[in-house]
Amino acid sequence: MKMNGILFGTTDWSGVPKARHEGERGFAIWQTRHFGEVRVRMVEYSPGYLADHWCVKGHILLCLEGELATELADGRVFVLKPGMSYQVADDAEPHRSSTSGGAKLFIVD
Repeated sequence: MKMNGILFGTTDWSGVPKARHEGERGFAIWQTRHFGEVRVRMVEYSPGYLADHWCVKGHILLCLEGELATELADGRVFVLKPGMSYQVADDAEPHRSSTSGGAKLFIVD
């Protein structure tokens, strides 16, 4: 990811519209901003959320609240708690997320 042509700016996330995305179980609420080819999101997962697909998109993800379990296609599972992050490249390792109690994330992709 190359970040070009993005002027300095701030985001007040309280004013960014929310969009609901259904999971296999539960749902996610996305607030999304685009800066050129870079997508930046604040995402809240409901308790019991399970993604409805295996994702192959690259991300840098920071857990702000709750706990997020991320399963890789090879069976490994990683649990993020507040203050923890992960990064993965496009098309590198298919992954899907779940949470039993809900989670809030900051994601750049």
